[in-house]
Amino acid sequence: MVIKNRSCIRKLTLYFIMICLALILPCNPAFTQTPNPPNPPLLKGGEGGILLDIKERLIRIEEGQKASNQRIDDLDKRLIRLEEGQKALSQRIDELDKRLSSRIDGIEKRMDYLVNLIYVVLAGMFALVGFVLWDRRSALAPAIRRTRDIEEREEKLERAIKEFALKNPEMKEILKSLGLL
Repeated sequence: MVIKNRSCIRKLTLYFIMICLALILPCNPAFTQTPNPPNPPLLKGGEGGILLDIKERLIRIEEGQKASNQRIDDLDKRLIRLEEGQKALSQRIDELDKRLSSRIDGIEKRMDYLVNLIYVVLAGMFALVGFVLWDRRSALAPAIRRTRDIEEREEKLERAIKEFALKNPEMKEILKSLGLL
């Protein structure tokens, strides 16, 4: 438990001193009743003057209290500096967190951009493959039609030559020698 109010600390110290004195003084043989005291014990000039002794003890206690108060004040100052340092450190951590968050957000945006760019490249590649296939079909279709036309014409010419060879024996011999008949 930390007591922050100095006047409260001083009051507690004073109460403590008073309680100690209340417990110590009755046990002191100088305060016990004697049948005929030779000198009153509370006089200043008397030998073993209790008043001076108590005064000296109180002065030493007050000096100790001042030293304790000084130590407490020094500890309070150190604690305040420590709390200020902790606040500064907390603030630096918060700033670092904000900077890292902004950097991470920037990296995420770049990653999203790169992913979208990859999608665009893939779409372009698929479009290119589709175009190549379409172009090949469209380019081959006229060649295929032309080849069919030529094959049909060849078949017609072959039939015509065979029919002519049936009517002409010379032509028949020529076609046999070529292996066409």
